[in-house]
Amino acid sequence: MVFRKTRVIQINLNVLYIFILVFFFVTLLRLWYLQILKGEDYVKLARNNRLRYYSIYPLRGKIKDRFGNILAEDKPAYDLAIIKEDCPNIKEVLKRLSGYVGVSYEDLYKKFISQRHKVKPFRPLILVPNVSFKTLSKIEMNLEKLKGVHVIIHPVRHYSYGPILAHVIGYVAQADLKDLKKNKNLELGDYIGKTGLEKQFNDLLSGKKGLKQVEVNVFERIIKEKVIKEPEPGKDLSLTIDLNLQKYAWDLLKGKCGAIVVMDAYTGDILALISRPSYDPNLFVKGISYKMWKKLTTDPFHPLQNRVIQSTFPPGSVFKLVVAGCALYYNKFSPYKKIFCPGFYVLGNRRFRCWKKWGHGWVNMKEAISQSCDVYFYKLGELLGIDLISEYAKKCGFGQLTGIDLPYEKKGLVPTKEWKLKRFKERWQKGETLVTAIGQGYLQVTPIQVARFTAAIVNHGKLLKPNLILGQKPLVQGIIPVRKNELKIIKNSMIMTVNSSHGTAHLIKLKGITIGAKTGTVQVTNKLYREKELKKIPYKLRDHAWMTSFAQKKNKAYVVTVFVEHGGMGSSAAGPIVKSIYRYIFKRFR
Repeated sequence: MVFRKTRVIQINLNVLYIFILVFFFVTLLRLWYLQILKGEDYVKLARNNRLRYYSIYPLRGKIKDRFGNILAEDKPAYDLAIIKEDCPNIKEVLKRLSGYVGVSYEDLYKKFISQRHKVKPFRPLILVPNVSFKTLSKIEMNLEKLKGVHVIIHPVRHYSYGPILAHVIGYVAQADLKDLKKNKNLELGDYIGKTGLEKQFNDLLSGKKGLKQVEVNVFERIIKEKVIKEPEPGKDLSLTIDLNLQKYAWDLLKGKCGAIVVMDAYTGDILALISRPSYDPNLFVKGISYKMWKKLTTDPFHPLQNRVIQSTFPPGSVFKLVVAGCALYYNKFSPYKKIFCPGFYVLGNRRFRCWKKWGHGWVNMKEAISQSCDVYFYKLGELLGIDLISEYAKKCGFGQLTGIDLPYEKKGLVPTKEWKLKRFKERWQKGETLVTAIGQGYLQVTPIQVARFTAAIVNHGKLLKPNLILGQKPLVQGIIPVRKNELKIIKNSMIMTVNSSHGTAHLIKLKGITIGAKTGTVQVTNKLYREKELKKIPYKLRDHAWMTSFAQKKNKAYVVTVFVEHGGMGSSAAGPIVKSIYRYIFKRFR
């Protein structure tokens, strides 16, 4: 019995010994695995626990005008921050800081309390962003009394000419969630171009980020920093814009809603591009307030809209140039044949009025263009038909994008029978063709399209891409379908519009300069009124004013297209602006 118990005890001891040996062996094996086989990997992981990696943001490229004037650049901005672990008495420091920055102690303390848990230990908590250099000087002189307060320097985009170039340059702002989803290379806090050239050339301007390694201790205090990869600054962008001309043209539209395009007729270079009203792009860089954003988006005059490329309106009598070209190209009507204008045109049982109540009498094509006779073009419209007019208009660049290097361009609308049937489930009416022939009705164009077409009349029919980037070669996008002698008729008709005493643009005539133009007045209502009655008419019911033009002297040729929203008559509202711009251009470039 005793022997049996001793045997059981011995067996149990053997099992225990085996268990201890196995446990020791497994432990030893595990230690070998962790320390020898995987030791180097875990050393790296341990090291990485005390290492942090941060992006170093490069300076964004500058944007300059054609003469090197800086329009947009990164400038140093100064933020005041506090590291709570370095500050022995938060309340006392905030009270002192309040006296230097002009922000109440209560607001500073409230901001500190609301954000202190969102900031990691030994990391700066920004209290006052974008302090002035004057304020910064006071802070620097008193840093000993402001323990824990640090000055953080970072680049901020600055637009020197604000609203004047907002619709050309655009602005940058922090990338939002939509941007991050679209571009996996973006990080939260990255600044990207949102509109204008800033958006269109974002990759070129933004450069490439660098990388910084930061070593911290167990309390997250920074011990050492090391730059692993230097950032690459963005490339500069030089524009075709002439800053002085841009500012001059900007002033000419003061108090008005509208657009101005000044273009080199031979190269397509844009010398000035104005859209008013506008906005200050610097507001978006710092982070626009909800109040300001609401004010901009609910403004009835739409300051955020680039009227040069996004506003679409009927072109009015400017479109008569297209209809004339169509009639000539398809041999539908002789330019020398005269039509009698009694002040109206009859189609069926309806009368279509001419803008001149008593009519223009007998007019040929040149006279009809220069005097802007509606009856003449009613007749051409009836002869050509809407399908031929629409087909020709599209070949002249209407109803399609110009390809200008700006985002969100609209292509406008050239109506057809098929379009109306699809859009309204109604058949096209002959009267609608007559209305289209004088640039009214469903027809919609942008100022940049009109400017490009006008340049083609001067440069032998070439539709050039409107160019904003200095040094790019002219890009021919198409050729207006019109023969050389026919193009000459249209061009001479525009010159006659300026030089004839009966021409609708005779007020813009300048000595020693060959100027051609076409006016356009777009009716908003069916009611006709005299120019002196304009101020009595509610703003939204006033007609829109157009004038597109070209001017030549020696080997220079420029196009100026002006659109004044609810401005009244083209000749009186847009004409003085056109004349002032030509006077300015040729005074400088003679």
